[in-house]
Order: sequence, then structure tokens, then C-alpha cells
Amino acid sequence: MTAAPRPGVTVFLTGLSGAGKSTIADALVARLEAEGRPVTVLDGDVVRTHLSSELSFSKEHRDLNIRRIGWVAGEVVKHGGTVVVAAIAPYEAAREEARRLVEKNGRFVLVHLSTPLEVCEDRDVKGLYAKARTGEIAVFTGVSDPYEPPVRAELVIDTSVTPLTESVARIRAEMDRA
Repeated sequence: MTAAPRPGVTVFLTGLSGAGKSTIADALVARLEAEGRPVTVLDGDVVRTHLSSELSFSKEHRDLNIRRIGWVAGEVVKHGGTVVVAAIAPYEAAREEARRLVEKNGRFVLVHLSTPLEVCEDRDVKGLYAKARTGEIAVFTGVSDPYEPPVRAELVIDTSVTPLTESVARIRAEMDRA
């Protein structure tokens, strides 16, 4: 008798720019691949380049981008796949729509990286916060546009106080919950 196929799962990392989404995604993917588990990564910047390049940063377009990410993730989990999403995804309704799209076919683990704005600004290697503060970037989450903290996050992690290895271990444990 063969074992039942493992249900697909999407880990959706959300938080401000500089909260640690890409860093945690990279470490989580490395751990999963070391376990022999193939992973599809949907990084917000990469998705914007290849799947949503025609979109602006209006609320409507940001929601559409997250809906696209949710749909792609849902298609991957339908076949038992694992997806790691790293996207700011600032609006609650869009994140919940992505959850619905994934949960039609598998599990959705929402991880809110609640790293404080000041810490995110200190980590800003691209200088985006500085450009937003001077008005060079007109619409920027956390400065001139809101970030709505998730209401139904499976995990909340402040990367300014939680080490990377512990963050990944907590997410990995949550992935295995029934």
C-alpha cells in the first residue's frame, strides 16, 4: 500500500520592505530542498517583473498582483507542491483572497513578519524608504501607503528579535501541522 500523497502547502511571508521576507524565504527554501522537497518560489519583485510587469502600484493593481500570486500558488499546491511566497501584500482583503485561492487545493500558512518600521528603514539597502520620505517615491508601504496587519496569520515573527534559524524552524513546524 502506498502512502497518501502529501497535501500541497503555501507559506506566504508578508511584511514591510526590509522585514526579512526574502532572507527567510531563502533560508526556508534551502532547508526544504535539503530535505528533498522541491519548492516553487514566488518573490514579489520577480513576479512583478515576469507576471505583472504592466501593473502600477495602485491599490487595485497591488491587489491584482497578489491575486495572481494566489492563483499560481493554488495551482502548484493542487498537485502536492510546496510554494514559498515573499511579498509585501499590504492589504488584508487581497491576502485573504490569495488564501481562498490556495485553500481550494491545499494548505495556506500566512506568516506576518511584524518587524518594526524603524528596523526596516535601518535595513534598507536600496534606499527606498529615504526616497519615499523625500517624495521621490510617491506611494510606499509604511510611509505614504498603509500596511494592514494580518488578522488571521498562522505565525507572527518579529525578525528584529527572532533569529533566522528560529524563524525558519517555527515556519517549518507550522508547515507540518495537520
